[in-house]
Amino acid sequence: MTTPPPRKELTLAQLLPNMLTVAAICAGITAIRLGVQGDYVRAVQLILIAAVLDGLDGRLARLLRSTSAMGAELDSLADFLNFGVAAPLVVYYWGLQDARHAGWIAVLFFAICCVMRLARFNVSAREEGGKGGSGAFFAGLPSPAGALLAMLPMFVTFALPGMSRPPAALTGLYMAGVGLLMISPVPVWSFKKTRISRENVKFFLLGFACVAAALAIFPWAALIVLCLVYIAMVIWAALVWYPSER
Repeated sequence: MTTPPPRKELTLAQLLPNMLTVAAICAGITAIRLGVQGDYVRAVQLILIAAVLDGLDGRLARLLRSTSAMGAELDSLADFLNFGVAAPLVVYYWGLQDARHAGWIAVLFFAICCVMRLARFNVSAREEGGKGGSGAFFAGLPSPAGALLAMLPMFVTFALPGMSRPPAALTGLYMAGVGLLMISPVPVWSFKKTRISRENVKFFLLGFACVAAALAIFPWAALIVLCLVYIAMVIWAALVWYPSER
């Protein structure tokens, strides 16, 4: 009589990364519901929470040595739901319904660009042994950054309550442009690969404290500035990279 193989048990700490991913999925789905109800501020806040959780779950999994194939697939599905579905849907309910069919095409275009970006990243990660990209740059905007940039018009109107929403056609074209950046070969700086010398750590922490304080006190204005800085970084990277490829 053969004995059954021993059951592999996991501690709650090892399950914590997947719990964070599930929490991010719940935040994204709830954001869609709030967008349908017209509660756009809270919907955007939940997508931002999902972005923070997305940045924590993978690092926590590596720290706890609890990485798994299931966790990687769950994380990729969560990214598509939160940043490829929830974010453009919230933008659609907020400012694209007047464009009707054209607005919905912009949502579909962005979602397809996002899923193609994630598929390309997953293939690259497998080819590189699960490293998820090499060097100091990504190829194309990461999906969380794409979602945040797509919601930039919302940040502007939240920061300036008296400002009217931009025309639906303009918002749709802008969102489609962000989607193209996600599947483009444009290099985007990878913060994961950034190294800071010990002499500059104190300045980095000071700058981080200032950014965190700005996000806590003036969240929408701070997000606008961060998005514009990120766009400037993408433009700078493209100007540096393209001439070197010729």
